[in-house]
Amino acid sequence: MAGDSVTVVDRLSRLLELTRPGITTAAHHRVAVSLIMLSSLGLSFGGLILRNVEHATPWQINSYRAVAQITVLIVILAIQHRARALNQLRGIGAPGLLAGSLMGLAPIGYVFSLSHTTVANTLFIISAIPFITAVLAWLFLGEKVRTGTWIAMTIAAMGILVMVIEGFGVGSLFGNVMALATALLFSCFAVIVRNRRGINMMPTLIISGLITGLICSVVSISQLIIPPQDMLLCLLWGVLSGFGNWMFIAAARHLAAAEVTLLMLVEFVLGPIWVWLFINEIPSQYTLIGGVLVLAAVSGRALVDLRTQQTGAATGKAPGPVG
Repeated sequence: MAGDSVTVVDRLSRLLELTRPGITTAAHHRVAVSLIMLSSLGLSFGGLILRNVEHATPWQINSYRAVAQITVLIVILAIQHRARALNQLRGIGAPGLLAGSLMGLAPIGYVFSLSHTTVANTLFIISAIPFITAVLAWLFLGEKVRTGTWIAMTIAAMGILVMVIEGFGVGSLFGNVMALATALLFSCFAVIVRNRRGINMMPTLIISGLITGLICSVVSISQLIIPPQDMLLCLLWGVLSGFGNWMFIAAARHLAAAEVTLLMLVEFVLGPIWVWLFINEIPSQYTLIGGVLVLAAVSGRALVDLRTQQTGAATGKAPGPVG
């Protein structure tokens, strides 16, 4: 079984390595789309897994989740680079360490958000990451943000505002704030990677897992013993996160940014559906209104960008900046 897993990882890695950005064949495009879809599908079960954890605290959950995620990522890195795996870790430099540290804080906010508000609230707010990233890239990297993106961001902000205001009345304000903090941390990570495109994201994610695990283990050092069922769920979540992150990284650089954004929405749409189907967690009317506004803004902007890129490719003209 272990040998089969190594073969699958190795074959997928070799298949995707046959192309370079801008030279994407139909076959490699299908593989990349499939990997992003699988990544989003696997990650969408996070909320459902958390809802089935009975006793573990967010600190304990993140401790065991980080252990499993780091293990998966290290094994994949070793398969891909073999004797050069350690050099990959060393090669990320100070920017990679900073990006990994910020990314290491994000899962803490994510689990606290899920623990204090509905899965729908958390995921709908986090789905605004592309817009937060665009604003940060505009502020710190000087990247151009087009008028259409500003309009879409305004609509998304209105949706988030609806959910946050509702939080004052139903006691989920802390969860909403944690979701916003999580989105901001993810976006900071993305901006650093965009500014330093030579950073290998796989080792950076290993660093982030180490940061998460270290912080949460120190906080819960005297309470690391949890029921076996909770531990298995946390480890399962970590495995899904590890493989999901690897598939996302492996495939994202072979797709247009708009395609990645659209495919990521699978996680944000399916996550609330799983908890509704299996544990009857029903989002409030305001959450649905706010969520529809955010998802519509993100998907609408991505579809426009994708059409622009396809038109530019068909006419031989370089597409304008995405953002």
